Amino acid sequence: MDAIEKRIGQKLNNKHYTLATAESCTGGNIAGLITSVPSSSEYFKGGVVAYSNEIKISVLGVKPETLKDYGAVSEETIKEMLKGIMKIMNADCAVATSGIAGPSGGTVEKPTGTIWIGVAVHDNVMTFKQSGDAGRTLNVAHAVNNALELLVGML
Repeated sequence: MDAIEKRIGQKLNNKHYTLATAESCTGGNIAGLITSVPSSSEYFKGGVVAYSNEIKISVLGVKPETLKDYGAVSEETIKEMLKGIMKIMNADCAVATSGIAGPSGGTVEKPTGTIWIGVAVHDNVMTFKQSGDAGRTLNVAHAVNNALELLVGML
């Protein structure tokens, strides 16, 4: 079976859809995998690594109130990141991630390893909350894989 990033590219090409990414805790790893496929420029518009709340607000259009009320690691923030990246990149589809990769930064309410993942295909939005701390490297790897699996399933 082809690698998931290749299958995503084939599905995007077949439907004439474009893709953009808004990544926080995954640090551009999703965009890196997508662009590792030859000719990915046919469907990949670009991505933003919005590691800080400042960039989530100023570039992606996340509302300050959303960050204040729900935090950066929340379903509400992910949905606004998706909407923002689709708008600024004029893309049909988007993937967004925001979480606490670790080893520090977790709280009782949002422990290390909590990562929100969102995928949008036009107006259809799905979110997923990844939980469990497997260490920073694996937390990020699992989030990348979960995001790509969610995207391929929605396509």
